[in-house]
Amino acid sequence: MGETSLDEGTFNEYLDEMRDHYTADKYHLLEFNCNSFTNDCIGFLTGGSIPGYIKDLPTDFLSTPFGAALRPTIDAMYRRPTPGPIPSQAPAAASPDLASSLLQAVAARAQSDISTVSPGAGLGATQTLAAPIHPSTNPASFNSLLKSHRAVVAFFTSATCPPCRMIEPTFERLAEEKGLTSSGHGRGAAFTKIDLGVGMSGSIAQEWGVRATPTFIFYLDGKKTSEMKGADTNELRTQVDLLLFQAFPPHPHTSISTPAIKAISLDPILFTQVPPLDTVLNKQNSFIDACTPWSAGESQAQAKVVLTSKVVPFLKARFAANKSATTDPVAKANSATLVSWAQTTSTLTQVLPVESIFPLVDMWRLAVLDQDVGQFLATLASSAKEQHPIFAFTAKAQAALNDGSAAAKSRGYILTVLRLLANAFCSKSLALLLLSDGLRGGMTSVAVASLLHQDASVRTAAASLAFNAAAYLQKERVQKVQSGSLLDGESENEDWEVEMVSAIVEALDREKENEEVVHRLAASLAFLVRLSPFYEGQLLSLLDVLQAKATLKSKLAQGGCGPKGVTKKDVRALVDEVAAKLCS
Repeated sequence: MGETSLDEGTFNEYLDEMRDHYTADKYHLLEFNCNSFTNDCIGFLTGGSIPGYIKDLPTDFLSTPFGAALRPTIDAMYRRPTPGPIPSQAPAAASPDLASSLLQAVAARAQSDISTVSPGAGLGATQTLAAPIHPSTNPASFNSLLKSHRAVVAFFTSATCPPCRMIEPTFERLAEEKGLTSSGHGRGAAFTKIDLGVGMSGSIAQEWGVRATPTFIFYLDGKKTSEMKGADTNELRTQVDLLLFQAFPPHPHTSISTPAIKAISLDPILFTQVPPLDTVLNKQNSFIDACTPWSAGESQAQAKVVLTSKVVPFLKARFAANKSATTDPVAKANSATLVSWAQTTSTLTQVLPVESIFPLVDMWRLAVLDQDVGQFLATLASSAKEQHPIFAFTAKAQAALNDGSAAAKSRGYILTVLRLLANAFCSKSLALLLLSDGLRGGMTSVAVASLLHQDASVRTAAASLAFNAAAYLQKERVQKVQSGSLLDGESENEDWEVEMVSAIVEALDREKENEEVVHRLAASLAFLVRLSPFYEGQLLSLLDVLQAKATLKSKLAQGGCGPKGVTKKDVRALVDEVAAKLCS
């Protein structure tokens, strides 16, 4: 931290001045704590500050899902000084519950030591404060704040200023809405309050020419951009929005016209054809009978009974013409049926060769169109992963695609698995599962390898799966833009998007025959790239290296896709727009 030339007496005088500022009732674990005090002391003694990785630790913690889950409990520790249990608002997950219990125990112990607060009174730390507001009591700590944050909003106030008390709640709400913890990835403003009667705050005011309170000064990259005097709440909100717009401009794609891309439906491509279910059942049962020796715990007869008496009757009732799943009780997904079906599926995928289970996959391909089945499979992923049909089918598809000698025999299986995975995107819970860390890698491996398959039907199904995944991301991004949220990439995976973009561009380059595949691949590329938080970082340079623009343009020329190139007017418009607007 350096050295100081100040004597002990001067430092003690400084501490006396700070006593009214650092009091027990203002303490908050995340927002006004020992590090806040230490940083002020270091600024006074040396003109420096404590390291950013320590000072900003609460912000880093709150930007994680775990920190966000515990925030209500931590706030409750300081908001309620009256005896009794601290209410927990953390979600019902094991780790947050455990941490919440520990925090409540700490709060209860601290509670018993508070004797100066009258019953029923709230502690000042969180009476109104709901987001980090950095205290600045000397020029060193303030200048450190300016250096470490791109956008800073400084509120110069004093204890004797009535207008300051009027506008302070608005300032705190803005800190909650537009501060660093709510924005993620540092794409928010740092809010600081400077009380001219505390410490060396007067020196900060003198440095920036502040002579009256309330005064708000807005900083961008350490430089003053504007100043506002008085308690005008509307003007304060406008100035904060303007500062954030200057610091973090909206995504470049929000200002370009992309009518062909916007015309594409964000609904998933689904394979809804209902096959002759008795024929499918007989085919699967014949494969079960032909499997010798049978090494699984569940007998062949038991497996056939589950499919014959439970699964197929449900599918017939659920997807029969002129029957409603909401009014026909037989057509509703039965939990016992789904559990036994999942167990039987686990058995069959272990004992049957890949070419003998595509009828079973086709049954699941149809079933996942039912929302109740989708919810069941999403829940099963967290409780019995080893019995999860999608995990099992995907792993077997990966093995088949990696085995060149089995390519001909596994074609039907690969095709059906791709259609199953595509249909899974009709359920939001299943879509989240497919894009989660546990299943995303397997799904991606199957999709990427299948995009280059020699069979056109397999390539079409793989392009459909890629489109559904990209459309799901695009829908999330569009909703954020419409709600005014920042596209911060918090819920996206950059490495996965890079892998998918690379695979799609390569598949486009190789596709010379099927215009429908080109259409779906171009749409997938558009949705992966458009509004991506990683566009200006890695994706744009990647598209340049891959020569994506030239690849897309080649599809419009003779021989690029069929003898005349792409012929459909809407597909040509889409390909041309993606090349011109997103790839350069």
